[in-house]
Amino acid sequence: MKKLIKLVFLFLAFSFANVNAFAQVNKYSDVDNQYKESLYKIHKREVLAFNKKNFDDLFFEFFAKQNDNSITLTKEEFYTYTIKIAIYSEKLGLLYKDQKVESEKAKQEWFDRKYQDYLDAKK
Repeated sequence: MKKLIKLVFLFLAFSFANVNAFAQVNKYSDVDNQYKESLYKIHKREVLAFNKKNFDDLFFEFFAKQNDNSITLTKEEFYTYTIKIAIYSEKLGLLYKDQKVESEKAKQEWFDRKYQDYLDAKK
């Protein structure tokens, strides 16, 4: 009986000690997460109404400004572009069920972009 109690106690101690090892990592751990989430909520309805031409205009405008060395986007501008592109990626997943996984991956990649990385690339 004592061996059983020791075994249960050892199992519980081991389980509680490793709770952090099995915990899920927050996928949005960067500082600007709340800002991105608020932009997402603000622009979601607008972007879901985009047609292909609206999206293409937005996409090419973003890359033109991003690649222009004489222009540096503000944090708000940068995140507005990236979040809008992420929302449109999500829309494509809703429209084309066979591409849902790819669109979710694209959405996450756009959502994960960081302004500091953009600034570092501008230097």
